[in-house]
Amino acid sequence: MAVDLDAALMKILACPCPTHATLRSGTAADPEAEALTCTACGRSFPVTDGIPVLLLEEALPGTGPGADGVVGSGGSGSGLGSV
Repeated sequence: MAVDLDAALMKILACPCPTHATLRSGTAADPEAEALTCTACGRSFPVTDGIPVLLLEEALPGTGPGADGVVGSGGSGSGLGSV
């Protein structure tokens, strides 16, 4: 089942990555997944009980910078960078 969020909400939601890009429904591997994917960095975030979990440390494994050989921020893969 694909993510079904209000169109107005989808317009204002943005990835928490530094580029703050827009999000699209599903993942690269599964367009029907209960997730939102950043159009810039490729990270996918789960949607739990209709609520997007837009935290870098909650990005789905294997998505975003560093996934599939894509060069990204490096580090441990936590997506947190230097804090």
